[in-house]
Amino acid sequence: MKNKQLTYFTIIGAHIALAILVYTIPFLSIIYGLLIPLFGTLYVLKTQNKHNEVLWISAYVAASEVFLRMTEGNLVHEVAKYEVIYFMVLGMFYKGFSRKALIYVVFLLLLIPGIIYGSYELSFEANVRKAILFNILGPICLGVSAIYCYRRPVTSNTIYKILAFTGFPIITIVTYLFLKTPNVKEAVTGTSSNFATSGGFGPNQVSTILGLGMIVFFALFLLYSKTKKEIVIHIALLSITSFRAIVTFSRGGVYTGVLGILLLIAIVYLYSNQQNKSKILALFVFMCLGGTGVWIFSSYQTSGMIEYRYANQDAAGRVKKDKLGGREEISRTELAMFWENPLTGVGVGKNKEYREELTGRVAASHNEITRMLAEQGALGIVCLLILITTPLFLYFDNKQHLLLLSFYVFWLLTINHAAMRIAAPAFIYALSLLKVSFTNEETPVVHRESAV
Repeated sequence: MKNKQLTYFTIIGAHIALAILVYTIPFLSIIYGLLIPLFGTLYVLKTQNKHNEVLWISAYVAASEVFLRMTEGNLVHEVAKYEVIYFMVLGMFYKGFSRKALIYVVFLLLLIPGIIYGSYELSFEANVRKAILFNILGPICLGVSAIYCYRRPVTSNTIYKILAFTGFPIITIVTYLFLKTPNVKEAVTGTSSNFATSGGFGPNQVSTILGLGMIVFFALFLLYSKTKKEIVIHIALLSITSFRAIVTFSRGGVYTGVLGILLLIAIVYLYSNQQNKSKILALFVFMCLGGTGVWIFSSYQTSGMIEYRYANQDAAGRVKKDKLGGREEISRTELAMFWENPLTGVGVGKNKEYREELTGRVAASHNEITRMLAEQGALGIVCLLILITTPLFLYFDNKQHLLLLSFYVFWLLTINHAAMRIAAPAFIYALSLLKVSFTNEETPVVHRESAV
């Protein structure tokens, strides 16, 4: 009987076509956004989460969020975080969770006092529900995802599926960016973060998800490319995604992607035999040359402006006083809030109002670490210790999880420049808690074509 499963390359083609359709008929983005949780739910109900299908679906939800935001396909702005939480809970209904994951139950409980305190401290004019949810939904999404993923045994094949389902929507994003801004050179007029080259959406969030795409496509190339066609496709996707990440002029996602790739190379090198170590070194040289080529092309396309951006200079070549686009001032005010309220913090959602009182500037936090300290005080320190140390302790007994450190660093760096504005860092953090083993698993949903 002929295999009815979709091939890997067919799905890639479908996601390129999706970008073209949404660009042509924008309303289709809303339908796409509604179909993701619908089909995801039906699939989990059908399979009863036998093979951790909720992980693939949640990966897809998290990766598609930025595309749906930039095309106004989300009826609710934070819906992706709600969907990830929903699928994680649905997965636990079928497969439970480890008792040792109670450390993340404690993490969630520690968030409650700050929520209560914030609801009392916010001004009468503030939308209390919106102000609190904007700041706390990311940590809740992280906590629930972590409970599901903590020490959950999966195979390398499951990691492949997670990477693939993360990559598909990023292919759609990259295609859409080319459709929106086919001529990058004309769109670049300065060295600030560029909305035009970011699909008209926030460059920071676009750069973040493209940085994740850099890690994903490199991991697929290095660990899961079994045919020449797959090798070529993954290298092409890595190069194109890197270029579009660079020309957003938002540096955080690019730095994160590069470091995630370097960590993966280092881990694979460390656990390879001598013969394979030579191949890894050759690969590293090849990647450096390829990366240099992408950078030179980006510089040409931006008329050299990207070099000024990464040197922290303006379009005239003058060094900027502010290195992080105003984030230093925001972080300083949040640390001031913590020192003034070290026990209770100012309450969840209050930091924006408090900052306006201190500086007269209305700005949301970009740093999850300083935000948590400011809003939750001493309990925020405990929460951060849980988040920062747990994956590192698990790593010593989880050496087959080759992407653990790359996932962990993606979360850690992202929350320092983009907080948890999108669902991706929360969900990717949870993936670092999986217990990975190299054994054969079920037939993959995404069928991989044989060599041609």
